[in-house]
Amino acid sequence: MDDDYDEDRGWGEDVGDGESDGGEEAVGDPQEVLRECLEKFSTPDYIMEPGIFTQLKRYFQAGGNPEQVIELLSQNYKAVAQTANLVAEWLILGGVKVTEVQAMVENHLKEMILKNFDPKKADTIFTEEGDTPAWLTEMIEHPTWRSLIYRLAEEYPDCLMLNFTIKLISDAGFQAEITSISTAAQQIEVFTRVLKTAIANFLQGPEDWNKSVREVAKMVCHGQHTYVYSQVLLAVLSQETRGGAVVKRLSQEIVKCAQESQHDVTPITMALNGAAGYPQACQALTSMLSRNALNPADISVLFRNYSALDPPPIDLIRTPQFLELLVDALFKPGVKLNVEHRPKYVYLLAYASSVCETWPKKGVASSKLVNKEELKATEKAVDKVSTICSTNKGSTELIAELSTLYDYIKVPVVSVGVVRWVEVTVLEPTYFQLCVESTPTHLALLDEVAGCHSLLHPRLLNLLITLFESKQDALEILVQLELRKMLLDRMVTLLCRGCVVPVMKYIKQCWISGETDISLIRYFVMEVLEAIAPPYTNEFVQLFLPMVENEEITGSMRGDGDNDPVSEFIVHCKAHYTVH
Repeated sequence: MDDDYDEDRGWGEDVGDGESDGGEEAVGDPQEVLRECLEKFSTPDYIMEPGIFTQLKRYFQAGGNPEQVIELLSQNYKAVAQTANLVAEWLILGGVKVTEVQAMVENHLKEMILKNFDPKKADTIFTEEGDTPAWLTEMIEHPTWRSLIYRLAEEYPDCLMLNFTIKLISDAGFQAEITSISTAAQQIEVFTRVLKTAIANFLQGPEDWNKSVREVAKMVCHGQHTYVYSQVLLAVLSQETRGGAVVKRLSQEIVKCAQESQHDVTPITMALNGAAGYPQACQALTSMLSRNALNPADISVLFRNYSALDPPPIDLIRTPQFLELLVDALFKPGVKLNVEHRPKYVYLLAYASSVCETWPKKGVASSKLVNKEELKATEKAVDKVSTICSTNKGSTELIAELSTLYDYIKVPVVSVGVVRWVEVTVLEPTYFQLCVESTPTHLALLDEVAGCHSLLHPRLLNLLITLFESKQDALEILVQLELRKMLLDRMVTLLCRGCVVPVMKYIKQCWISGETDISLIRYFVMEVLEAIAPPYTNEFVQLFLPMVENEEITGSMRGDGDNDPVSEFIVHCKAHYTVH
């Protein structure tokens, strides 16, 4: 279907363009052929069917009566397609835009196809026509019909016609659109092309990389064969100097998605990371990762291996799942570790996060270099802070420990543990009911983390959003408002530490949805205006200016002249930026 409406041809009148006569066919039983043909000629609008010429030839070869076929075809001609075109022309003459009329026709056709699609009949297209129909090749050139194919392919993954069409779409260069289509995983050519495009997009640093990872993971986790194929490919690419670390992160995120879908991919992970060369460490890690739980016996095995003179590669214990289990064991409140084994947990976490390995170049006969300069200091920091976090201390009791926490929070692995500890603590249903401080000590610690570790900004923002949206029905309304203002203060601090666009996008979403009290949006805008100064990025202006200009939000904040912060910001933006 063409993007533009053609008045001479209308929509949907390509009658038999892709028809092929196909040479002489055996007639078979003439009476049976006549009966079949007459039955088809009696159906409504059969003259519009692509196979009309083939059936007419069969009919006349079997000795059919021309008058009878003319009468049947004309009597059963309902002109549905032509009537639709006529109505479309009337709408256009009546002033409706051509694009709107086209969208109406396309959307209705899509609904009808989705409602009545029969995969068995669709598969007969190739058996009847023998080659790729011309209309199918033309169809995949248009986004509307490609999106329809994607929906149908998800619903009917075994349909041969749809699988073939997905390959056509990939061959035509639209593979970037089908990263989340499970059908693509059934064809190695298509799958490889789509995976290549997804990896390339990820290397470019997409804005919403979480969504990008989920789409790739859904396709990769389609089956064991696609998972192994993809992870082997990523393991090879991760060895590259340029972009290797990013590819490794993608591989780890796919592992995480697979585990969330209840797939045990530990054997594949261990096979690809070289663990087989270190059987003791491999067996201990496999045991814990498969059960997603640590145990003292396996931890002791790893401790012995990694405290030896020639330890296994550090990558084995840098598996994200293992690191998360260690952080939970040491920092999560209420987890009790055996006093004898606790130093081993601390050592392994410190080792994984601070030791640096340098491998010799190929062809150079020397062993790897292991730099342990930061190990002792990291081990001490993890031990001290995890001891504080693992005990259930209230906000008041923590004040005595603040200097220790602030000293060691600069260590990256310690900050991860502190964030995990704060998450578990503040998400307790009764936490804010028992809290008497205007800013709880636990949340104040997050401000320090935000200032020291920009890589933790997304995690901090997610925690603040969860708290901001949580139901606090046990608190009075005014207390709830004050609580949310305090959380907005934390978001403003996060914004000032560099997490600008994600915070602005979230608050703008809250404003547009209308589910957040307007006084809270006003409070946020006021706090941000006091904290910022030019120059601004264009993206920031496009996100923030609409809220500042909104009368309901900032009407009460404006003065008579242009000297108030609201007016100054608006005037500056109008003068220096193109506002959409």
